[in-house]
Amino acid sequence: MVGGCSRARDPDEPDENETPATADIERLRRFLEGEVLPWFETRKKEFGNRPLFREQAFGEALDPDKLKRFGRDEVHLDRKLEQMLSMHLRLKDLRQGSIEG
Repeated sequence: MVGGCSRARDPDEPDENETPATADIERLRRFLEGEVLPWFETRKKEFGNRPLFREQAFGEALDPDKLKRFGRDEVHLDRKLEQMLSMHLRLKDLRQGSIEG
């Protein structure tokens, strides 16, 4: 990597620890069995467990105790808002009464 950018690798040049690939059926079979199939099996297991992960994530996101607390907070804030609006209307009425009278 030079200057934060990775250099594109020439597919014809092997890496330092890599032997060059040859058109050999036996090597292709070993590559598929040793590299591709294990990766594929892992991905297949991950996809099989996906609904379990989703269910756990949703279950943790919806904690009933937290929802109860939010409900209590909402009721409390509703009451405070009603009090403030009531006070605002009374002050408005008082102000209009003093201007008219």
